[in-house]
Formats: sequence, C-alpha cells, structure tokens
Amino acid sequence: MGEPTALVDALHDASRLERAHDPCTMVIFGASGDLTRRKLMPALYQLTRQELLSREFSIVGFARSQMSHDAFRDKMKREVAEFSRTGALDTAVWAHFAPGLFYLPAEYGDPASYQRLAEMLAMLDRNRGTGGNRVFYLAVPPSSYAEIIRQLGAAGLARSPNGGWTRIIIEKPFGRDLDTARGLNRTVGETFAEDQVYRIDHYLGKETVQNILVFRLASGIFEPIWNRRYIDHVQITVAERLGVEGRGAYYDEAGVIRDMVQNHLLQLLCLVAMEPPITWHARAVRDEKLKVLQAVCPLTPDMVQQWTVRGQYSAGVLDGERVSGYREEAGVKPDSTTETFAAVKLHLETWRWADVPFYLRSGKRLPARATEIAIQFKQPPLRLFRQVVPEPLEPSLLALQIQPVEGISLTVGTKVPGAAIRIRPVTLDFRYEGAFGQDIPEAYERL
Repeated sequence: MGEPTALVDALHDASRLERAHDPCTMVIFGASGDLTRRKLMPALYQLTRQELLSREFSIVGFARSQMSHDAFRDKMKREVAEFSRTGALDTAVWAHFAPGLFYLPAEYGDPASYQRLAEMLAMLDRNRGTGGNRVFYLAVPPSSYAEIIRQLGAAGLARSPNGGWTRIIIEKPFGRDLDTARGLNRTVGETFAEDQVYRIDHYLGKETVQNILVFRLASGIFEPIWNRRYIDHVQITVAERLGVEGRGAYYDEAGVIRDMVQNHLLQLLCLVAMEPPITWHARAVRDEKLKVLQAVCPLTPDMVQQWTVRGQYSAGVLDGERVSGYREEAGVKPDSTTETFAAVKLHLETWRWADVPFYLRSGKRLPARATEIAIQFKQPPLRLFRQVVPEPLEPSLLALQIQPVEGISLTVGTKVPGAAIRIRPVTLDFRYEGAFGQDIPEAYERL
C-alpha cells in the first residue's frame, strides 16, 4: 500500500492548495476511456476554474482511438459539460483550458508511439513552458500497466530533461494477487524511482474519508470510546445501483473483490481501526494503517465458508425498467463466475478491537446507492427503563456517509415529550453541503 499522500499532505499543508502548482504536462494513457471522461477531465477543468493549475499546464491524451487535437478538445468539452459537478460549462474557463489539450493516437505496445510522445512533450516544453515536468497517468485496464511502464523506460521517458521532474500515477487494482502485485512492483522499480511513483486510491480524496481521522482525533469526545469496550461492531458498505455500465471487459478481469474490497473498503477499515499516529506525516499514517492490515485475522477454509458471501447479479427490474444480468453485459464471458457482490466478516487481533467484528460488503445492482461506515455502539450495561419500555432500545449508531451525500449522523435514544416515559431514536445530522455550501471538491480534484 502506497503512502496516503492524498489524505495526509492535503491536511498537513493545506496552504499549498491555495496556489497554482509547477507547470507540467499530464499524459493520460486511456484518454478515450470512461475514467478520463467522467472523472479526470472534469476534475482538471474544475482545478482550472479555481485557478489551482498553472497557466502552462498541458494535457496529452494517449489512446488507440483516432482523433485530431481539435476533435479531442470537442469531445472533452462535451464530457466536461455533462459530468462536471458545477453543471453548465463556463466558456471563459474553457477558453483558457482547451488550448492546453492535445491528443496522440497510439498503441500501448508500439515503441514508435512513445518516440512520438517524447517529441510532443519536448514541443510542449518549448511552446508552453512546461519545464520538463511530466505526470503519466495510467487510466487503463491493469493488464496494460506493465507494458506501458516498460515502453516509457525504453523510450527514456522515465527521467525528465531540463531539470524537471517525472511522476507516474497508478490506480487500483494493483495486480490480481500477491505474485502479480510483486511482479508489477518489480517492473515499476526497474523503470522509476520509488519517490516518482504514486499508487492512489481515489476514496482517500473524498471529504468524509479525509474527515475520519479529524473526527476521531481533533476532539476528546469520540476517541476515548473508539474501542471494544463501547463498540459492538462496524459495518462498511459500498452499494451501487448501476451495473458494469459498459466496463464489462475490465470488470470481468477484476470483480468486486479486486475492484472494491481489497482497496477502497480496506482503506476505510484502516482509517477507522488504526491507532493515532505519532505525527501527522504520510509515513507515520502509513505505518499505523499497515499495522491494521497485519492484524487482520487470516481466514481459514472453514471461516471462508461461514464469514464470506459472493454473488452475481442477474436480469431483473429496477425502477420499473428491465435491466440485464451480469453475464448479458457487453465484454463479459457468457459463463463468467466473476463476483459482482461480496461480503466478508473480519476480526482484528489488537488490544483495541479484539472480538469486534468488522463487516465489509460491496455490490452492484443493489436497491440503493450508498457508501457509509456504520459504527454501532453496545447497549448500556443496565436496562434502566425496562419497566416502561419493555423492548430493548435501539443501539446508538454513528454513521459516516461518504456518498451520494457526504456527512455524519449520530442516532441516539431520546425521551418523547409528554408525561409518560417514551423513548424514540432521533438522528443528529451534519451534511457537508449544508455546512459549507454546494461547491465541495470531488475526490479526483483533491488527488
């Protein structure tokens, strides 16, 4: 697991986000794909709107589709207008942003494509003053990572000219298993120095995720009860109503365990369960998160049978419309056994969390879209109101809501007004939009 720079650096030195960064060129491998159009390009447009990118900032789209520079700009303009969180396109901002967009039709395994890329980067250094600074962003299926990294090394693009810097950004999933993850690490290490490599998880850029440690550690209220003595169990849920949405070929390689559980959900588990770091620096936070992963009780074959569930969505009706089953999706094998739902119960062998189960679950085509961490507290040791309220009271529940609405809620028992003793749960709510307005950055803007 790479160092959580998106979480730590943003809070450790927030002032750096108030000024534009060094000029650079970002090369997006997979620029015609879903991640680029839905997330990356709208995020970069928003950073331009907020004047957080240098005026020289440039983007090179690198993908197989045949397009000219102008066609790429027109396509990205439509995508930003559709997916930007602020809605309507600001024509003045786009007029500033669009001239920095370029496109290179290329093949990931073709050495000549990387030579053309080198020539384009040199041209941008001269014409736009990008100073030899480059960011390579791999917005491609994981099966393409190693080939692209090797080709960048062979073309001499892993080091920057003119005293500039070069970085490479790799998104999850990082390999299919331990062996392939180690193999990919070797490939990366043979081409790039470790301080050039950013292994990112976009969940770490979400506001509520960044707020978990602040919520725990910035006041003296919750941390004293953040342990096995007061907490009954923790549920971490990522539920999606959508299916694979045209990403069948990628998803059939990954499945929900590789796509969600072993990265996003484990990151959330680490932030909930970790000990307070000794200092607010990336390495210290990373070390405490690693201790959590090392404390996860390994699952024996019998535990796998009892504590895990895998499933796959089938055809049905959602909101009155028929939806396809997973095996009917484009790019998915007709006999695929790839899971689209997974649930697992984990235990941590630590002093703080002994005997507290952590339930992790994620799936597609579920009844509601919701990502949240639910921390259920234990019942009081004495049922003081059992004579007037014979049924057990609902336990107190702290919910950290990550999407679709970001916020925090605390459900507690309260007396209903009146002469009789009646107890009803009420929820104390905090919503980011209500507290801070509508202009809340999305995760990819932070990253």
